Parts: sequence; structure tokens; C-alpha cells
Amino acid sequence: MRRKPNQSNRAASHRSDHRGDRRLAPITLLIPLCAMLVLFTLSPILAETAQAEPNGQGIAAAETSPNRLVYVVPVHDTIDHGLRKFLERAFREAEEVGAHYVILDIDTFGGYVDAAMKIGPMIQRLSVPTAAFIHGHAFSAGTYIALSADEIIMQDGAVIGAAAMVDSQGNRVTDSKQISAWVTAMRAAAQQSGRNPLYAEGMVDDQIIVEVPELGVTYGRGELISFSAQEAAAAGYAEHITRDLNGVLDYLGVSGYTIVEMEMSMAEKAGRILTNPYVQIILLIIGIAGVIIEMLVPGFGLPGILGIAGFALYFFGNYVFGFAGVEHIALFVGGIILMLIELFVPSFGVLGALGIIALGSGVVLSANKTGQALQSLGIAVLAAAVIIVIVVRIFKHRGIWNRFILSDKLDKESGYVSNVEQTELLGATGVASSVLRPSGTAVIDGQKYDVVTNGEFIPANTPIKVIHVEGMRIVVSAWQEDES
Repeated sequence: MRRKPNQSNRAASHRSDHRGDRRLAPITLLIPLCAMLVLFTLSPILAETAQAEPNGQGIAAAETSPNRLVYVVPVHDTIDHGLRKFLERAFREAEEVGAHYVILDIDTFGGYVDAAMKIGPMIQRLSVPTAAFIHGHAFSAGTYIALSADEIIMQDGAVIGAAAMVDSQGNRVTDSKQISAWVTAMRAAAQQSGRNPLYAEGMVDDQIIVEVPELGVTYGRGELISFSAQEAAAAGYAEHITRDLNGVLDYLGVSGYTIVEMEMSMAEKAGRILTNPYVQIILLIIGIAGVIIEMLVPGFGLPGILGIAGFALYFFGNYVFGFAGVEHIALFVGGIILMLIELFVPSFGVLGALGIIALGSGVVLSANKTGQALQSLGIAVLAAAVIIVIVVRIFKHRGIWNRFILSDKLDKESGYVSNVEQTELLGATGVASSVLRPSGTAVIDGQKYDVVTNGEFIPANTPIKVIHVEGMRIVVSAWQEDES
């Protein structure tokens, strides 16, 4: 086989560059991995630092006005575990400085029942007297939080009640076990503050008939109880009606006290967003798709960076609120490392399978709810798979699988030819250098060639003539010098 010199040099150079790209592939994969390790190592430290942000106003107030502090803690928007973590910090600070009162500033349409059922007992166990100031709505989980306080004060026009359980799609929960647990919690919260527990039950279960003699009203089946400020005061579900926070302070007899308005730290605000189930699904999609694309199609860097950021934010949010521990982060990173090793040290899928299990376990165990985390992970895997397939198809020429596939082509465009046509020998004469029966060798124009006859026998040293050329096949016959 012969190659054209100029084309073969280009082909060789091309193969050399391609091998160079392959040598760089492991490096491009290790860069995002190292960055991921650094981020996950620092994330607990950053989370602890962010959580430890002091409330400057509270500390200053404690130093100047000991025991004359009133903590105002907002309970706004959705009741979730982010709010629970914030309230836990606020209550702890109020107890540490010896606050005189904690006022819960409530305006919420509800939220997650499991979060509310952890917030309620925290309020009930608080050593500092508590008052719930409802200045908008205290629906669903907000009702339970308000009932957990020692006193309820409502703004004119505010509403409390309508605490039926609904799922994430807004549909009524019909599971009797869940409803029973929620009804029991609501009744207990009402009883501990001396309120009629039957009204609290009617706020959850619309299948019971509840008579409210204070209002001269009977709530039948299909009706949930909710009270306006005036109705709540008449039914014993509010101690006072006022216009604003100053009225609350006057009623509680603390109008001259120092007010400490608690606010969420940056870490708590970020964590509250990052632990939202829908946000976590998006983060997992970005994380899974980004890391796998960087592994399969190395060299871009951006997918790897986005993947690292997605996973880092996922774990950061869960770590801030105490759901994730360092062991969960270590388990996840270990899974990534095992999957990376599988790419370069094939183990018949053993390391890859262990890596996937470790990665998934880290994600699921670091979340607040295992079932919800499994569902989020499943959705994220399916969505990420679609993204990965699309990207891989578009950039398949850069895929890591090219390291294991011979991509060089032995074609004319790359400088290769399978044989050389020797048509210039047609009609040339020479001498058989060996017996032709029918194949052998002959000397033509001073060069030796492999030749064949059409079947005839030609002795050695017999003059021959080339009568046909087809590729590398040279056909000859005996020739007399007097022949034309």
C-alpha cells in the first residue's frame, strides 16, 4: 500500500492532534470535579457563617434595655421549613436576652402542615409570653400557629380559619389518617389557650356540623369555619381588635418597651427559596445534566460549572436548615468520584453502579422528606436525560466515546489509496524471469512484476508482452520480436 506524501503528512498530523485532545479529556473532567470538592467543602463553613449573622438591633437593645424588649417576628407568605428555622432562631434569641413579649406578626394563606406542626409546639414551649397579631389572613397552617400563641389580637378586617388540608396541586386531602392528625393538632392548640376546640375542628373538617351560639350560626356539612375579627372576638378566638401594631403594644401594656423587629438573614432567605420543592427539581436537573454532559462531552467547562452550581445550591439550602449533614455531602461527592473513575478504569459497571447509588442516596438523604426527594430526583433524572440526549446528539463529535473508537479513515481524501493503477505497462514487453503457470514473475522495463497469463504455460526466459492491466493484475502472453 502506498500513500501520497503530502496527504499522508496531513493525515498523520490530524491523528496526532486528535490524540492530544484525548489526552486533555481527563484533565477537563478533573477540573470541574476539583471545583465541586472545593465548593462542597466550603459550603458548610459558608452556611454556618451565614447562619451566625447576629441581629445587631436585638443585641444593642438587650444591652441598653434589659428585660424591656418586645420581639416582633414576621410570619408572612408560605409556612415552610425555612420559616420554621427562622422562628427557631428568633425564639432562641428572645429567650436568651430575656424578652418581655414575642409578637407573631401573621399574614399568610397557609403552607406546609408538617412545618406548621413543628412551629406550633415551639411557640407553646416558649418561656416568653406570646401574642399573635393577625393583620391580614391566618388561613390553614397560619391558623394553627395563631392558636398556639397565648393571645390572639386581630386587625379589623382580618380573617382566621379555613384550615382544610390540600396537596401541592391545591386539591383537598381525603386521607382520613392525615386529616385526623391535623384535626387533633388544631384541637390541642385551641384547648391550650382556652378556646372552644370544636370550632378549631370545624375549621379543618367540613363533614361535621358545628353550632356557634355566640354568633347564632350553625356550620353545616360542606362548610369550613372561618371568623372575621369581630366574629373571632365574639367566639373567643381573639382577645382584642386593633388597627395596627401600636394598638397591640398598648393592649399588652408594653408600648414603652424597645421593639426588636426580627428579619431573616441572607442565608435563611436563600435557603427558603432553595428548599422550595419546585426550585429543588430545577437545581437537580441542572446538576445532573451539567455534570454528565461535562463527563460525556468534555472541553466546554460551562456545563460542568452549571452542574456544580446546581448541586452546591441544592445542598447549601438543605444544610442551612439542618436537613443535610456533612456525611450526606461526602456521600454525594464519593458517588461523583466513583462515576468518574468508571470512565477511565472500566469495572464492568460496578464502580458506576455504586457511584449512582451513592449520588442518589446523598441527594435523597439530605432532603427534609425522603418521599418528596425521591419524587423530585425521579422527575429531574427524566428531564435531565432528555437534555443530555439532545446535547450529545448535537456535539457527538466531541464525545468521550471517541477515545475508544478508531476514527481515522483510510480514504483518498486522507491521503490513502488501496492500490496503484499501472496502465502505463499496457503493451510493454519484457522477459519471464520464472516459469509462468499461469502466474509468476517477469522483468518489464528493467523492473520485476508479478504477472499472470490467460492460462497458457510460458517457460522462463521467454519474451512476453503485457496484453491487459486491471488494478494490480498484469496479464501477459508469449511474444515474438517479429510481432507488431
